[in-house]
Amino acid sequence: MATEGGGKEMNEIKTQFTTREGLYKLLPHSEYSRPNRVPFNSQGSNPVRVSFVNLNDQSGNGDRLCFNVGRELYFYIYKGVRKAADLSKPIDKRIYKGTQPTCHDFNHLTATAESVSLLVGFSAGQVQLIDPIKKETSKLFNEENSCQHLWKVDWNEERENEGSKTSEEALVTVQRLIDKSRVTCVKWVPGSESLFLVAHSSGNMYLYNVEHACGTTAPHYQLLKQGESFAVHTCKSKSTRNPLLKWTVGEGALNEFAFSPDGKFLACVSQDGFLRVFNFDSVELHGTMKSYFGGLLCVCWSPDGKYVVTGGEDDLVTVWSFGDCRVIARGHGHKSWVSVVAFDPYTTSVDESDPMELSGSDEDFQDLLHFGRDRANSTQSRLSKRNSTESRPVSVTYRFGSVGQDTQLCLWDLTEDILFPHQPLSRARTHTNVMNATSPPAGSTGNSVTTPGNSVPPSLPRSNSLPHSAVSSTGSKGSIADGAIASGVSKFATLSLHDRKDRHHEKDHKRNHSMGHISSKSSDKLNLVTKTKTDPAKTLGTPLCPRMEDVPLLEPLICKKIAHERLTVLIFLEDCIVTACQEGFICTWGRPGKVVSFNP
Repeated sequence: MATEGGGKEMNEIKTQFTTREGLYKLLPHSEYSRPNRVPFNSQGSNPVRVSFVNLNDQSGNGDRLCFNVGRELYFYIYKGVRKAADLSKPIDKRIYKGTQPTCHDFNHLTATAESVSLLVGFSAGQVQLIDPIKKETSKLFNEENSCQHLWKVDWNEERENEGSKTSEEALVTVQRLIDKSRVTCVKWVPGSESLFLVAHSSGNMYLYNVEHACGTTAPHYQLLKQGESFAVHTCKSKSTRNPLLKWTVGEGALNEFAFSPDGKFLACVSQDGFLRVFNFDSVELHGTMKSYFGGLLCVCWSPDGKYVVTGGEDDLVTVWSFGDCRVIARGHGHKSWVSVVAFDPYTTSVDESDPMELSGSDEDFQDLLHFGRDRANSTQSRLSKRNSTESRPVSVTYRFGSVGQDTQLCLWDLTEDILFPHQPLSRARTHTNVMNATSPPAGSTGNSVTTPGNSVPPSLPRSNSLPHSAVSSTGSKGSIADGAIASGVSKFATLSLHDRKDRHHEKDHKRNHSMGHISSKSSDKLNLVTKTKTDPAKTLGTPLCPRMEDVPLLEPLICKKIAHERLTVLIFLEDCIVTACQEGFICTWGRPGKVVSFNP
C-alpha cells in the first residue's frame, strides 16, 4: 500500500475529504458489490469496470448500473445518494465460463425503460451485445459461428422466484477470426445507434456495425490509409461485413481510447507510451505526445474538447493541449501507476469579474450558484462565450480527477496561470515555470484548428468524460487569453522549480518500469505499420516529451487513500462521485449539499 510518510494515520482509509466547494462524504449504504459483499480475490483478474445509463423512465429513478467482477457481470438499479443499495435483487446477473468480461458500454441513444443495448468485451477477444432488461443475448462478434450456437443459457430458478435471473453462459472454444487478444476498451460511436469501436491488447482497433454479420471466414483487408506508426484497412469482401475498418496503432497493447465531446476526434493511449489523436472521419493523425516513461493507461477529454489528460506508468497525469498539440502541464501526486483520469464537468467553473459586460440573460448568471446538470450546461456555454469576449476578464478553472494502483484518489484544478502563462497577471500568484519562450502561447498556433466540441448529440451519456459542446476555434485571430485574470485557486496549481526537482529525485517508485513493447501476435500480412521502437532518450526534451523542468508541475488539491486494493473506476455524476476498487466494491461519494436526507 502506498502511504504518505509511513505513519499510521496516513495509512488509514479516508471516508470524507474537503475541497473549496465543501465536504465530500462516503455513503456506506450506497455501496454496490456482489450480493454476498465478500471482497473479491483479484489475483490475475481483469480490472473492475462500471458503466451507467439513464433510462428516463417516469419513476424518477432511471439510473442503471453495470459492473464486472471476475467472471461475473451485474446489472442493478442505481439509487445513488437517495436510497440504500439493494444487492439482493439485481436486474440481471451473468456468470461466464471460459472467459471474463473486461469492459462494457451502454448505448445512451437507444436506451428505454423496456430495452437497453449493452456491449461487453471479453478477455478471450469476443464482444457480446446483450439486453439486461429483456435478459437477451442478441449477437456475438469476433467468433466463427453465430451466437445462438455458442452460448448456453440456464436460468437459475431460485433467483427467478426472487424476481431476477442469473444467466450461466458457457463459451464454446472456437476460432476467433478477427482478433484473438483481450478486449481492452469498447465504446459506441457517439451519435450512432449501430456503430461501435473495439480496442484489443494486440494494438488493433475494429469498427463494427451491429446490423452486419462477421462472416464465416477470416476477413481480408485492403490498405486504406497509412501514417507514422498507424495504418487503417478496410474489409475486402463482396458484401458488407464486419469489421468495417481495422486500425493498427503504435506498438503493444492499445490500452484505452476516448471520443472527443463532439465525436469528431479519437484519442488513443498505448503501451508504447504514446498518445495519438486522430480525426475519426478522415482517418488523419492530428497530434501525438509521449509519456515521461512507460506505457500510457488511460485518457479523457475536457468537457469543451480543448484539453486531453492522460495517466500511466510514469505515475504522472499529463495535460495536452488539443489546439497547440503540446504538453502544457504534468501532475505529480500518485506513487504508482495511474489507472483512470476523468474531468468533472459539474465543478469546472467560469468566473467573470464584471458580469454586466457580458451578453446573456439573467438566468445565465444565476446558474453559477448551483451545482448539477444546470451548472454543467452553464459552464459549457460560458466556456464557449469566453472565446467571443476575449477582451474581457474571464477566469476558467477545469477540475479533473485521477485514481491509481496506489489506492489514492487525487483531484486537480487546471487554472488560468497554467493554461495561459504568457498573459500578464492582475494579482500575485504562486511561482510557475512555463514552457520556453520559443513555445507558442496557448490558442495562438499558426494554423487554424477547430476544437472538438462545437456540436454534440442532445443525449448526454453519464460516463468518465461527459460530452458537452462548448468552444469555437482555438486558432482565431485574437489570443484566447487576452484579458484573463487569476483564478482564486491558483495556489493549488503549481510548485516552484526547486521544489519540483527535489520531489522528483525523492520519488521512490515501487516497481521497475519499462517501455512495455509487446509484439503483436497478429498474422495479418497486410499490416504495413513500421514497427520501429522509439528511443526514449531521443524524445525526451523535445515538444513530444518535454523535460520535467520545462513545463509546470501541478500539485493535487487533495490526495486521499480510499481503498485497500488498486482503484479502477472514477466517474463524476451530478450529485456524487463514483469510485471502485479491484475487490469489487463500487463506492458513492456525496457531493457537498447533495445529501440532504437519506432514505434507507
